[in-house]
Amino acid sequence: MITIKTDVLVVGAGPAGSITARYAASKGIDVTLIERRKEIGVPVRCGEFMPSNDEIKGMFPRASNMEELFDIPENLKLRDTEAIRLTDPKMKMTDIPFRGYTTDRDRFDKYLVSRAEEAGASLITDCAFHNTEGNTAKTSAGDIEYKVIIGADGPGSRVSRSLGLPIPERPYPAVTAQANGDFDPVVVMFFGGIAPGAYGWIIPKKGQANIGIGFSPKFADGNLNGYFDKFVEKHGFDVIGRKGGKYVPSQGPVGKTFTDSGMTVGDAAGHVISVNGGGIPLAMIAGRICGTVAADRVISGRSLQDYQTEWSRIMLKPLKIAARGKVMADIFAFGSDLRTGMCMKILGKRRMGNLIRCRRMFP
Repeated sequence: MITIKTDVLVVGAGPAGSITARYAASKGIDVTLIERRKEIGVPVRCGEFMPSNDEIKGMFPRASNMEELFDIPENLKLRDTEAIRLTDPKMKMTDIPFRGYTTDRDRFDKYLVSRAEEAGASLITDCAFHNTEGNTAKTSAGDIEYKVIIGADGPGSRVSRSLGLPIPERPYPAVTAQANGDFDPVVVMFFGGIAPGAYGWIIPKKGQANIGIGFSPKFADGNLNGYFDKFVEKHGFDVIGRKGGKYVPSQGPVGKTFTDSGMTVGDAAGHVISVNGGGIPLAMIAGRICGTVAADRVISGRSLQDYQTEWSRIMLKPLKIAARGKVMADIFAFGSDLRTGMCMKILGKRRMGNLIRCRRMFP
C-alpha cells in the first residue's frame, strides 16, 4: 500500500471529476484524480447526448466562457441532431427544435481526463475510495492525504457520506444499450406505452443508436430488464453488445454541496436536469467552479462555500424549475397512459419545449 500527499483529491473521473481536476491543476497545485474503474469511461452507462453550445447558453445564460469550456474536438461529435421528438402512448409525435450531437462517452471521458493530465493532474485508475479519516482518504490503493477532497463519484457518493453531505434522493434506475440501424437525426423520447412511470429513448449515432429505459419506482411495479425487453420487442430493435445500468438523480440538486474540507459535484450533487436526465453540461459547468474554488482554498484560504454560491447563481433557478416540472409530471401525468397522453396534449408543443429547456411552462 502507498501513501500519497496531495493538495486536492478528486474522486471519480467522469466529466465532473475531470473538469474539476483540470481547473484545479491549472492553478499550479498538486491534484490527484482517482477512478475505481480500470479504464476511463468503460463500461458506458449513458445516452451519450450533448446539447449544442447555444442550447446550453439558453438554459444557463449566467454561465460565462462557454466556448472555452465546451471546446470539444470534432472527431468526438459523431452525429448532429436537430430536434427532440416527444412521443405519447399512442405514438403521436411532437418535434421540438433542439440542436445537439451524440458522442462516444468512453472517448469523450478519456479526452477530458487527458486535458486534466495536461494541466498537471495525476491519474490513478483501479482505485476505489472507501472513506475518510480526518484529512486522509482510505482507498484500495492506499492512503491519500489531502487538503481538499471532491466527490464526483455519482448519486450514491461515498465521499458525500464520508463528509456528512446529503446524496440525491430517489434516483431513477435506467438501462441503456446499442442498437444497429438507420435512425432519424432526432432524439426520440417515449412516454407511456411501456409501463406507468416508465419512459424510453432513442439517441441516434452513425449506423446505430443508444436505446434505453428509465422508470419511477413510485409508479412502476415491474423490473428494469422486463421493461427494457418490452421496449425492444415493441420497436424491433437489433440490440448489440451488453446493457449498462445506472441511477439518475431526478429531484434536483441536493441542499448542501460543501464542508470545511470538501465539495460534491455532478451526479453526486444532483446536478442533473430532472425532466430529461441530462447531466454532462451541468457537471462541466459546476466542475470548473469546483476546481477553481478548491485551488483557491489551497492557495489563499478561500471559503468552499463560494462554490455553492457560484453554481447556485448559474444553475439553481433552471434546475428548480425543472424539478418542479418533474413533480407536476409525477402528480398529473404518470400513473396511466391515459393521463400521460392527456397531459402531453394539454401542454402542447410550446410548453413541452419550455419544460425541456428548464423554463416555466406557465406564466
